[in-house]
Amino acid sequence: MQRFTPIKKRLGAVADYFGVAIDTSDSEIEITGLSSNSKSIDAGEIFIALPGAKTHGSAFIQTAVERGARAVITDNSGANPLQHLEIPVLVVPNPRSQIGFLSDWFFDSPSRSMYVAGITGTNGKTTTTYLLNQIWQFADFLNGLIGTVGIKIGEDFYPTTHTTPESDVVHRILSVMQEQHIRAVAMEASSHALVQHRVDGVHFSVAGFTNLSQDHLDFHGDMESYFQAKRRLFTGEISDFAFINIDNEYGVRLAKEISIPLGTLSMHNKKATWYFESIESDGKGHEVVIRGEGGQLIEGHINLLGSYNLENCLLAVAIAAHSGVDPLVIGQSLSTLTGAPGRLERIANGQEFTALVDFAHSPDAVSKVLKTAREITKSRLIGILGCGGDRDKTKRPLMGKALYEGCDVAIFTSDNPRNEDPASILEEMTVGLSLGENQKVIVERAAAIEYATRIAKPGDTVIVLGKGHETGQEINGVKTPFSDQAELRKAIANLK
Repeated sequence: MQRFTPIKKRLGAVADYFGVAIDTSDSEIEITGLSSNSKSIDAGEIFIALPGAKTHGSAFIQTAVERGARAVITDNSGANPLQHLEIPVLVVPNPRSQIGFLSDWFFDSPSRSMYVAGITGTNGKTTTTYLLNQIWQFADFLNGLIGTVGIKIGEDFYPTTHTTPESDVVHRILSVMQEQHIRAVAMEASSHALVQHRVDGVHFSVAGFTNLSQDHLDFHGDMESYFQAKRRLFTGEISDFAFINIDNEYGVRLAKEISIPLGTLSMHNKKATWYFESIESDGKGHEVVIRGEGGQLIEGHINLLGSYNLENCLLAVAIAAHSGVDPLVIGQSLSTLTGAPGRLERIANGQEFTALVDFAHSPDAVSKVLKTAREITKSRLIGILGCGGDRDKTKRPLMGKALYEGCDVAIFTSDNPRNEDPASILEEMTVGLSLGENQKVIVERAAAIEYATRIAKPGDTVIVLGKGHETGQEINGVKTPFSDQAELRKAIANLK
């Protein structure tokens, strides 16, 4: 992804930014971009060799040079193997913590020319940004999206591998958006991204908080560290304003602790800045009246299932109003909103039972999604769930219990085992549970989906949880194509 008109800076200016001395003969070298990925770097760019979890980026310097890298930025450990490199090497301390700000400088601070909304929280980030994107589109705001499902620039879509890309990529994307006159951007800000400096240098017009519950403790260690990671987004150096869901204990705490201007959101608390004055649900959606700041009144019909989706929608509505969308237009847009791919996504292939796919992969999300699925199920709820390998092990029994208690038939299966033994993961999911005829452990995910559709009867609901929009499954370090939606459709087709 590149600008039509490249931004160009001298290598000497980059060196001056860091306060690093380089040979005079190198100072006039023209630089046209930055990249921390040796496989995607373009000729004329600087390769940023960062320390990784397993391998230092300097190990990939040959690929970067072959692709036309004109210089390297790295740390002392990365510089040692590059002593005989024929292109300039700029050595800086802890480059990961500086690259976001360098990228902001290099691309001339693109985030400051747009309305950028950063959304964080355990659950709801993707749906909230997706809904916000749709409201802006309805209001004819040329807009962009950066998140789990992908990157959207106007009508163009690009797939992604991370919820929040590396900082050099984020600023490159924002620069492309700026060049294409994007007015507003909805961006997911994961806790990993906040800790790993991936949003450094981005100026957020508003930061939104959805909720916080157990997840990613393999990375953060404990809930307090997880909360503090999320809290980073809500400082004056990063964000101008905040919208916080206070129907969550961590939201209440966050609203009390931060010092930037804020608005609060609640399903029913009329002391909040934004809340639902009334909600009338019919099993297919909700007729709502939303009361906002200054007495704003927004009315409409929301065709999304689940109270948690009402929370997501409320946050999207509040941010849309803050960004300048007319409240009347927001109300008109509500009935047009659809959920994000892989979020309570219906799969219809002529079957007499309901089939759903959802991304829920935390204990709280699994419980809430199953509760919503129960509300639309006439007979049995059949759930399929696995837990990812090389990730938070402490949540596995909690997720297993949520599936066990939330379904009439619970099927425990593999998610992305990665480098772990799938059977061991399943043992941890089912520890302490009394498995009977309505609980099955089926290691192979496709087989689990096939079994669920085979036993489903009219009035039942089959819901496949955990992978949502994902199109691959990682086993023993190898990622192969796999789609819950495709497997569901195939299994249903085979019933005929």
